[in-house]
Amino acid sequence: MAKDLVCGMQVNEPDAAAKGLTSAHQGHTYYFCSPGCKRQFDQNPQKYVSQQSAAR
Repeated sequence: MAKDLVCGMQVNEPDAAAKGLTSAHQGHTYYFCSPGCKRQFDQNPQKYVSQQSAAR
């Protein structure tokens, strides 16, 4: 399971990939629960990647 960086929901990677709900950024693939979350990430990926890094 992967975490949707936009809403925090747990996402099944194969299901998200089959629905086209993935984005690549700086060599990593990110998975999303919905088209809305994917769209938000795609508009400003660094915002969400930075938040993830800060939370670690």
